[in-house]
Amino acid sequence: MNVSEALIREIVTKVLEESAGKGSKPEFEKHIDPSGIIGIKTSTVKCEPFQQDGVKLKDVVTLEEAPRMGCGIMELDHTSFEWTLTYDEYDLVLDGTLEIEIDGRVVSGGPGDIIYIPKGSHIHFQTPNRPKERGRIDRVVAWLALH
Repeated sequence: MNVSEALIREIVTKVLEESAGKGSKPEFEKHIDPSGIIGIKTSTVKCEPFQQDGVKLKDVVTLEEAPRMGCGIMELDHTSFEWTLTYDEYDLVLDGTLEIEIDGRVVSGGPGDIIYIPKGSHIHFQTPNRPKERGRIDRVVAWLALH
């Protein structure tokens, strides 16, 4: 059998794209205009479990799509988690309350508020410690990470 280099390249590219999820249907509504403008219906985004209970995340814009700025959605279920940022980040609070604890101080924001976190900050993302409302999880943050 005589297999051309072009055919091998095509097969390998297809396998790599499918394994990276590029060949599959998006998990949420996203429109990428030929100009590079990206529109996302955040109500269609399903966050996935992160490193600890009560934290879910979903990257909605990758660094391949926007090389200097990532974006995602984070949901917190009345929890706190520690993080060190290796990039500048803006957090837009969508719902509930987000608290950023740094050096024993707390910066708090509610729906519509924006919190800026500088690169190198060692923080705790958290939601207030209050009894859970039946079935409610705060879709707390849409973040923009500047790389």
